[in-house]
Amino acid sequence: MKKIGIITSGGDSPGMNACLRAVVRTAIHYNLEVVGFYRGYEGIIDNKHCVLTTTSVSGIIQRGGTILKTARSERFRTKDGIKTAAKNLKALGIEGLVIIGGDGSFRGAIELSKEINIPIIGCAGTIDNDLVGTDFTIGYDTAINTVVEAVDKIRDTAESHDRVFVIEVMGRDAGLIALRSAIASGAEALIVPELKNDIESLLKKIKNWRSSKSSKIVIVAEGDEFGGAYKVGDLIKKHCPEFDIRVTILGHIQRGGNPTCMERVNASLVGFNSIKALLSGHKNEMMGIVDKKITYTPFEKAVKHIDKLNEDLVQMIEILSS
Repeated sequence: MKKIGIITSGGDSPGMNACLRAVVRTAIHYNLEVVGFYRGYEGIIDNKHCVLTTTSVSGIIQRGGTILKTARSERFRTKDGIKTAAKNLKALGIEGLVIIGGDGSFRGAIELSKEINIPIIGCAGTIDNDLVGTDFTIGYDTAINTVVEAVDKIRDTAESHDRVFVIEVMGRDAGLIALRSAIASGAEALIVPELKNDIESLLKKIKNWRSSKSSKIVIVAEGDEFGGAYKVGDLIKKHCPEFDIRVTILGHIQRGGNPTCMERVNASLVGFNSIKALLSGHKNEMMGIVDKKITYTPFEKAVKHIDKLNEDLVQMIEILSS
């Protein structure tokens, strides 16, 4: 193997640059040429690329986002798009591909592997942490720390004005950001897609907050069954008119920012090992870290959504918020 390609794909996540840096410098150490494609699969289809060197990735480990840009490619969902991508990779002499991305990116890798016989290794990059085969995805730790910092500041206002704050965090299909950030920020209630939310119990709980709580924080994952924080806020206001309800959507601040120390180390570890995986014959697998050890999970299994939350963490919310 002499030349590999690399893309960052799907939603951006803090730590992608750290992973990219590790991939490039490790590949160069093993005398591999590295070609980076801009904007994910879109860049492969459009043949927009550059040769990456150690200098190319200098000074990026601390930066959020991705210097290669990223995108969700509708064209890559078509047979023509996949065929064009495969043709361009072959023309460039790409002998292996590293993909830093999430669920959709790895589904794309499965389809691409049907058109071109090169090994593909995935590095799990998504703030949602919803991929099977790794304890923490690239971006998750930074995202939950960003949420906790924001909620801590909101709580100051909640306590000063005796308000109920309904705070929406990212998680269209997964409530893992909401779960851990709710525990860490001491939230009084949690609403996520994975749990059947008993609104009557929630309302009863809220009514008891007047005398027992100086601040009231409800964390809502954007994909909850009620339709988001504004719907939840309206529901609480309707049944608990005595409370001053405020809604905050944290939105895309969760995707940005400097990656945490843990993020940078884990992203670097996965990127470093992705090259070793390519050189040792692994293909069509996602790199992960489970119990502090590197793991390899076939793309077909990695893309399965984790639909069950840790029961101990869920129980903690109920007990510690009382």
